[in-house]
Amino acid sequence: MTVKFTDSNLQTFPPSGTQGKISGGSQPPRDADDTFSKPISGSDESTQQGGGGWLRTFAVSSYKQYFDVDTSDVLERIKDSLFPFRGTFNERTADTPDLYGPFWICTTLIFVAASIGTFVTYLAHKLQKKDWNYDINLVTWSAGLFYGYVTIVPLGLYVILKYFSVPSGLVQLLCLYGYSLFVFIPALCLSVVPLEIFRWVIAGVAGFMSATFVALNLRAHIKSAGERWFLIVASIFLLQLALAVILKLYLFTVTV
Repeated sequence: MTVKFTDSNLQTFPPSGTQGKISGGSQPPRDADDTFSKPISGSDESTQQGGGGWLRTFAVSSYKQYFDVDTSDVLERIKDSLFPFRGTFNERTADTPDLYGPFWICTTLIFVAASIGTFVTYLAHKLQKKDWNYDINLVTWSAGLFYGYVTIVPLGLYVILKYFSVPSGLVQLLCLYGYSLFVFIPALCLSVVPLEIFRWVIAGVAGFMSATFVALNLRAHIKSAGERWFLIVASIFLLQLALAVILKLYLFTVTV
């Protein structure tokens, strides 16, 4: 007796054309969702493909280049900030402005202001045999002052310079203002001397050096704003001096 098998009506899967070929496996439908196969916005792959758009502003990788700086470069820029009459800082950092130095300068200022202020106040209370309580507001106030100043002021100046069609870069302004605050670190350390006139002198010298450093480095660029360039430079200089006065009144002054 002979047994015969009839052909099945079921469709062969996968198609016979791909049988025996590992590389020729079944393909997903043409309308399949490829969301997870797309490069992430801000990633290296997305950047290479020209993608990302305005979302790259929020990507950490977009700011990596501004923190890729050597210690020798940071020290050299700090040195330039201590010699404000040179006025060559902008030219030296035009192609490679960084945010690494300004960030750590502001962070160090916050730590120094809080620690020195606390130490001096503690000694003053102990010498007069009075009770002393730690003021946590000194840390938060210092953080708001330094981080806020080095961010808001350059941003406002950037908008003003753009209005007058003056060529400027926001990162370069942030870099300039960040390094201009370094001189206040040794000034705060010297404020431990219990002489009010000495503290005023230290605050004044530090403020003058910082203001001169910013004004002279921006003067050459702001001259293209026309006749109003002097008013802009003078405002920058006076605003930096105002910062020194605020530091003297709130950080260089010890009240018991």
